Amino acid sequence: MFGDKRVSVVFPAYNEESHIRRAVEDFFSSGVVDEVIVVDNNSRDATAREAGLTAARVVTEAKQGYGHALQRGLREASGDLVILAEPDGTFVGRDVLKLLAYSDDFDMVCGTRTTRELIWEQANMGWFLRVGNLVVAKLLQVLHDGPSLTDCGCTLRLVHRGAFLVIRERLTVGGSHFLPEMLILALKARLRVIEVPVNYRGRVGESKITGTLAGAVKTGTRMIALIVRHRLTS
Repeated sequence: MFGDKRVSVVFPAYNEESHIRRAVEDFFSSGVVDEVIVVDNNSRDATAREAGLTAARVVTEAKQGYGHALQRGLREASGDLVILAEPDGTFVGRDVLKLLAYSDDFDMVCGTRTTRELIWEQANMGWFLRVGNLVVAKLLQVLHDGPSLTDCGCTLRLVHRGAFLVIRERLTVGGSHFLPEMLILALKARLRVIEVPVNYRGRVGESKITGTLAGAVKTGTRMIALIVRHRLTS
């Protein structure tokens, strides 16, 4: 609980058996998380079994894709405040307290992985990704009249359940560029949004989205196209 509000954490999970249990335990150890939902997105390993050995609730999302998994978790979550995260070791459970600290004043609190002092040595955040994240975020900020943004693709973020209900029916992206759409729709709905720095560690295994240069470029291109398209159709 945070004050009188229940807190849920959502983990989208695809082949995360090596770290899923530690991730669940880490976020529960923050002392404020009431519920962790692991969304097994057709994993080919023992992700679901490993998650089932924890206090997390495991659900299956048959539609393949990062965005589909996150949307399923958001719909399943029972908390007043819902936090999206990754189960791959990149995020620190105690950073939920940073997001919660702003939750009374904002409808959505987004993490940013671009603060140099909080990027761990093993993190997949070289100069190319840092600059790319900044450029895409600034494009979104300018075209959609957003607050100061440096990383619109950071999974670690908090959204009030009521705020999610406002944008839920307008979500369309099931792939890796889901997070910018979530942010754009929040801004279009005049929801209050802020960005705060969070820790970013080295992940266990290889990123399915930005683990290669080609993957990073593909994701960035999709994000830019989404940002521009929403601006032209608003």
